Amino acid sequence: MIPTGDDTHVRPPQASVWNIANALTVLRIALVPVFAWFLLHDSGHSTSYRLLAAGVFVVATATDRVDGDIARARGLVTDFGVVSDPIADKALMGMAFVGLSIIGLLPWWVTVVVLVREFGITALRFLVIRHGVMPASRGGKVKTALQAVAILLYILPLSGFWHTIAVVVMTLAVIVTVATGADYLPRAHTLRNTSPRAQAKRERRAAAVREAAA
Repeated sequence: MIPTGDDTHVRPPQASVWNIANALTVLRIALVPVFAWFLLHDSGHSTSYRLLAAGVFVVATATDRVDGDIARARGLVTDFGVVSDPIADKALMGMAFVGLSIIGLLPWWVTVVVLVREFGITALRFLVIRHGVMPASRGGKVKTALQAVAILLYILPLSGFWHTIAVVVMTLAVIVTVATGADYLPRAHTLRNTSPRAQAKRERRAAAVREAAA
């Protein structure tokens, strides 16, 4: 494409939407209802279906890491992937927490706290997207890992010592989830006040004040 007139900045072409990274993301979304079916079957009393649910959850969680690595390594990052990847993550984890509460394995207050944090931070990111992107922090990655391990331990038909381990890991996951969620608030405030967009807005206001005073 040859720039004409003022069109001096041409956006580089994106990779095709039809790529392996996006296919894995779509697979993860497709696995959510399958996972829900296995987890909720017979109100969670079937050991075999719980094991199947655990297997599907492991596969779906694995695609979350693999699709991102492939997209970055092969230059396959697309707008579709950027939008659909977090949606797939929230759908899988949200279904897991809600499902565990439905079958009585996890208190509803835990699910509510986690979901409020997850969707609240997602909404916050959209609110400040004009100023820039807030990347996931190290704490956020630890949170995701703890949630995944805790959910898997709860899905598996464990008892005794291993159930105690599951409770401990879930407790840590909730604590880190709340703590990292609170950390996003000052980060969003700083981003809104220090971004190039905010700086340009302040300069326009200052210019308007000078013109008014002249």
